[in-house]
Amino acid sequence: MTASTANYLWSLGDVLGQGATASVYKARNKRTGEQVAVKVFNPLSYSRPYEVQMREFEMLRRLNHNNIVKLFSVEELSNKQKVLVMEYCSGGSLLSLLEEPENTFGLPETEFLIVLQCVVQGMNHLRENGVVHRDIKPGNIMRQVGEDGRSVYKLTDFGAARKLENEETFVSIYGTEEYLHPDMYERAVLRRPQHKAYGVSVDLWSIGVTFYHAAAGSLPFTPYGGPRRNKPTMFKITKEKPVGAIAGVQKVNDGLIEWSYQLPNSCLLSKGLRCQLVPVLAGILEADQEKCWTFDQFFSATTEILQRVSVYLFSLQQATAHRLYIHHYNTAAIFCEEVASQTGVGLEQQHFLFLGHDLSLKGSMKVVNFPSTSPSQPLLLLSRTPETHAGLPFREPEMPNIPSRFDIMADYSFSKLIVGVVYQYLRIVRSLHTHRELFLHGYYSYMEKVGRECGDSLLTISMVNMRLHSCLSSEHRIRENLPVYAGAIREFQTRLEHMHVELAKHSENLAEDNRARAQGVLAYNDEQIHKFEKIHLSSHIKRVKVLFREECLQKYRDLLDSASTWSSVLYVCVVSVLHLCVVSVLYVCVSVLNLCVVSVLHVSVVSVLCVCCQCSLFVCCQCSLFVCCQCSLFVCCQCS
Repeated sequence: MTASTANYLWSLGDVLGQGATASVYKARNKRTGEQVAVKVFNPLSYSRPYEVQMREFEMLRRLNHNNIVKLFSVEELSNKQKVLVMEYCSGGSLLSLLEEPENTFGLPETEFLIVLQCVVQGMNHLRENGVVHRDIKPGNIMRQVGEDGRSVYKLTDFGAARKLENEETFVSIYGTEEYLHPDMYERAVLRRPQHKAYGVSVDLWSIGVTFYHAAAGSLPFTPYGGPRRNKPTMFKITKEKPVGAIAGVQKVNDGLIEWSYQLPNSCLLSKGLRCQLVPVLAGILEADQEKCWTFDQFFSATTEILQRVSVYLFSLQQATAHRLYIHHYNTAAIFCEEVASQTGVGLEQQHFLFLGHDLSLKGSMKVVNFPSTSPSQPLLLLSRTPETHAGLPFREPEMPNIPSRFDIMADYSFSKLIVGVVYQYLRIVRSLHTHRELFLHGYYSYMEKVGRECGDSLLTISMVNMRLHSCLSSEHRIRENLPVYAGAIREFQTRLEHMHVELAKHSENLAEDNRARAQGVLAYNDEQIHKFEKIHLSSHIKRVKVLFREECLQKYRDLLDSASTWSSVLYVCVVSVLHLCVVSVLYVCVSVLNLCVVSVLHVSVVSVLCVCCQCSLFVCCQCSLFVCCQCSLFVCCQCS
């Protein structure tokens, strides 16, 4: 069946969304074929006061911004029902994106930053025009995908919006349960009488819940049984939330609420971005409207985040990757302080390489003049003091419990979550492979640097280089094994692609289940197929765990174990190169001066040192490492 206005035609099967007062369809211009979205109001909508009916038209006519869905025209059906003709967004809504199993644990960092930027800019336009939306949620944030594949998010559904300046209040109730401010929730959902007025800060609460949902893949406030089934506890969680907490979960019936002051470990955002985002969430997820941030504070803090540039860093001795957010106009001194804050490597101990070459970060140098970094080509951080090999921080995702009996809602949630867990395992596996490559290439790059700095003659006789070569065993030498690694990675990627094809099939089945769960039943044969799919999904988990634990995690841990020896050698390398000039002078002195004179001058040290007969270099008797010079004394870096 179809419907049309004077200029547009659509199929009633092309539903983009449905609400209490209207349905949205994908339509086409009769003359040009251009795709648009049409919002058709149902008879219930006309029971509202006329000024309320006209409010959305007026709001959309007043607003004009790239991050707000555009209104093209207002038309009528043959029965005089109003139809809004609006911009069509091909990527669906933010909610539909979060419903995809791959995003079960939240959006990737790059996509989340786009959501953050678009919502902030759209909300800023609303405030400039004195508009409060009153129904901010992922389902009302549409996604347009450009020809370059980049997303643009746009606010939509202004049926609840109204003019409201910063100091004004309102008493009417609109919004969606899970995203409602606690004061509004108490009156709208629990039906408790109250005489409170609400201000523009109610939008901030909804934005906070939306941002948390986008970052973590789940709602921040969840009572046992879910928000819709346990409404009193839902209100208790949001109303009694401690200051600074950004999430509260009740895991057992009538159990204690577990408060969280950080985003979950499963979140895909870097530590650098989390440090910037968490204070914003804590500021706007505040039930007390007197304590809640103002929009000015919100815009100031989020603009501060969005204006920062990211610098990728890999701490070689710690075996950890970082993404630091810093203003382009900040100096290298401030950048180094941020590095110290995230890595624990002090300012005096920091030494940087990029593409195997020294990177001199003078204190007054601007961040904008830093070389361009990426996850595969980060700055390399070396420490002049021994460091602990922390490795990639992660937790294996928790397995959901298989539903004990067949239920569409429970089975759909289980299937969606278990596919999300598979994706999370694959994501961790990719990260471990990336870290392993960075780790190996980092050590090899530094060995090359030592060769360039010391020169061929010293390189051949340096005990440091010999020890480093011995540490880089045949298994770990990059130069000889690059083809082997490349082949292993290609094989691994092929296996991943096969898994992705199978996961895509599961995603299609989930979409079918999603349509079926609205009806609450499945045909008998469909139910049996559904049960077999659950068994198939469980086998996927077993395969992924084997891939993760035996073929990836074990090799990664073996690499970190080997690195404990590398680190001690690398520490000596760092100090020796930093004091290369001093060492060169001392080398000449040793060749010219009588060794007895030297031994007298350094009588307190000679007892632990000997001299190599072939090259006349001081070598530690205990560990056979080339010694460095500090405070004009020969002291072994490892033994001292």
